[in-house]
Amino acid sequence: MKSGPTSTTRHQNLPAGPVPKHVQLREILRELVLSGQFPGGQLPSERVLADRYGVSRITVRTAIEQLIADGHVIRIRGRGTFTTQAVGRAQLCSVTERAAQQGVHLQTKVLGTAETTPPATIAEALGLADGQPAYQVRRLRIADGVPMAVESGWYPPDVVPGLLDHDLTGSLYGLLDQVYGVQLVGGTQTVAAERACATTSQLLDVEPGSPVLVVHRVTWTAQRPVEDTTSWCRNDKYQVTIQLDRHSQSGPEPLSRRFT
Repeated sequence: MKSGPTSTTRHQNLPAGPVPKHVQLREILRELVLSGQFPGGQLPSERVLADRYGVSRITVRTAIEQLIADGHVIRIRGRGTFTTQAVGRAQLCSVTERAAQQGVHLQTKVLGTAETTPPATIAEALGLADGQPAYQVRRLRIADGVPMAVESGWYPPDVVPGLLDHDLTGSLYGLLDQVYGVQLVGGTQTVAAERACATTSQLLDVEPGSPVLVVHRVTWTAQRPVEDTTSWCRNDKYQVTIQLDRHSQSGPEPLSRRFT
C-alpha cells in the first residue's frame, strides 16, 4: 500500500518564482495535514516527498521543520513524522484537570522518584540516546478517598531540569507549563488490560490478579516528546468511552474518560 495522499491530490514539480520552494511546499503540506489527507496521520518520507514535488531533500526538511515549529506535525525518533491532529482527537489534559472537570476530589501520593536510565522503549519514545538518564516519577492517585491509579512517568532532564525538586502532588502538566514553559500540543494514548501484580493490587486495594486497565501515553511539544507515562487503573473506577461515526472522514472521534 502506498502511503500519503491519493493520486488525486498529487502535485507536479513546484514552479520556480519569487516564493521559495520550501515555503510553497510548507503550504501544500499544511493544507494536506489540516484536511486529513495523510492515512494514519503519517507523512511520507523525505525521499518520497522530494520525488513527488521535484525538490531537494533539504527543501523538504526545511518545510517540515517549519510545520513542526507551527505545531502541525511531530517527528518521533525511529518512527517518522506524524500530524498532531490525526493521531487522535481526544482532549489532552491531566488526570488532575479531568478530575476537576468531573467534580472529583483528587489526592496524589508520591511513591518514589529517581534519575535513572529508562528502559529502551521509553528512551526511544523520548528521543534519548542509549544510556542517557531520565527522571522517573511514581505516584498513587486517589479519587474521593479511593485508590484509583498507580502512575509511572518518565521525563527528559534537559527539558525539565530539577523536576524532582518540585512538589509533585499536583498537576504535572501545570508544572510543565508554569515553571518550565513547556507547551504540550499532542500525544498518543493506548489502553489495554492486564492482571494486577502483588504491588499494584496492594496499592489499589484490590485482590491480586484483579483486572486493571493499563493506560500508556506519550506527549510532546511542537519540538519533541517530553513525557512517557503508564497508569495502572482500577477497572471499577475508570471508564473509557469512544464516540464512533460511520461516515466520518477525519479520523478518530473524541475519546472521553471518566472516574466511576
